[in-house]
Amino acid sequence: MLFALLLAVTVGSKQFTESVILGEIVRQTLEHQGVPAEHKRELGGTRVLFDALIGGDIDVYPEYTGTLAEELLHGAPVEEGLRKQGLRMSKPLGFSNTYAIGVRKETAARLGLHKLSDLARHPNLRLGFSNEFMQRKDGWPRIREAYHLAAQPTGLDHDLAYRAMKEGKIDATDLYSTDAEIEAYGLVLLEDDAHAFPDYRAVLLSRADLPALHALEGAIDQQTMIDLNAAVRLRHLSETEAAAQFVQRRFGGAAVSHEESRALRIVRRTKEHLFLVGVSLFGAALFGIPLGILAARRRRLGKVVLGLTGLLQTIPSLAILVFMIPLLGIGTWPAIAALFLYALLPIVRGAHQGLTGIPRELRESAEALGLPPFARLRRVELPMASPAILSGIQIAAVISVGTATLGALIGAGGYGQPILTGIRLADTSIILEGAAPAALLAIAVQGLFELLERVFVSKGLRL
Repeated sequence: MLFALLLAVTVGSKQFTESVILGEIVRQTLEHQGVPAEHKRELGGTRVLFDALIGGDIDVYPEYTGTLAEELLHGAPVEEGLRKQGLRMSKPLGFSNTYAIGVRKETAARLGLHKLSDLARHPNLRLGFSNEFMQRKDGWPRIREAYHLAAQPTGLDHDLAYRAMKEGKIDATDLYSTDAEIEAYGLVLLEDDAHAFPDYRAVLLSRADLPALHALEGAIDQQTMIDLNAAVRLRHLSETEAAAQFVQRRFGGAAVSHEESRALRIVRRTKEHLFLVGVSLFGAALFGIPLGILAARRRRLGKVVLGLTGLLQTIPSLAILVFMIPLLGIGTWPAIAALFLYALLPIVRGAHQGLTGIPRELRESAEALGLPPFARLRRVELPMASPAILSGIQIAAVISVGTATLGALIGAGGYGQPILTGIRLADTSIILEGAAPAALLAIAVQGLFELLERVFVSKGLRL
């Protein structure tokens, strides 16, 4: 057997439909060959997947030759560049998915748009490009320079761009040539007359020590990929079901889909979400309460501690997640680290305010009784400050429940996974599969801390 020596193969995919479908095809093909495999889907953009592959967090993922040459290896020879990184590239899967710029038929007819060079004659066109396309060297910067475009495009999610085009809110957007919506929405692709876009042949990028998956080389032609995208985007099959149908047609036998029921998915996501929130909150409380005590005891140092924890809150949570990837890779632990940092401020501030708010006469009474500093802290000050401390932990917990949904962007799972998938597929029911349990969990967390306050805080302090 080709992969007989492997215990398991971890397949990754980017945060768009075609990549998820290909990731599922790879996983199911491996399982068809008797190789255990798992699929970490929708891990983010190109650089996240590439770094995860180099770091060993995943073993293989679908990529495109143009992206490798232009964005990842910066023009260096592909084979040589990959070999230096300990990676390898398969032979093409059989189709190309190049970038293209699309407009509605009525817009093309009204303005006489046929080629990308025609865009320069219409600087007032409303351009809406995916955020990754806006930043990639082979994306907007390339065509802006090649076609001398002066327009200022708006950045948005790739999948939401189709909805914006349909509703007439934008005039042109970047497309993938295998997108099923091109035909479904009657869009016109503008000719790349300056040949600004490179060739984007689909390949599998893997670690060099992973045996090549030859079974998929040349197996997926252009129309097959368009049909697979249409099955998910237009006929609302899951990526798992669409991939299973392909694998069954290609290799025969029973499809290996392993599609979970909605109830089982919610249970699994709940466990993942609780783990993210629980571990990060415990760590934040373990560090945050002593920091709050230190800030209350040492006033000058306290300003520094409060300032630093407050500064962490000003950093966008998505940025913190990305910063954690080089340190901890992808998955659960970088998400927990980011949630830990975000939870520190309310806990530190709660402990600090609780302790500094104790009346001076009570402190003096405790000193008059001859209690040493640690005994005063344990027997008098912490009990007096307990309502504020619990309040800070409660705020941190509720914030963590919401922020943890972003962990799905780096493979941490939780309720964010169905939310991201639902947004990508414009499926409200899938969004609610993550959003509704997250809201209920936040309410349950708030109720739990109110109960804890009744149990552990004396009635006089609560009043």
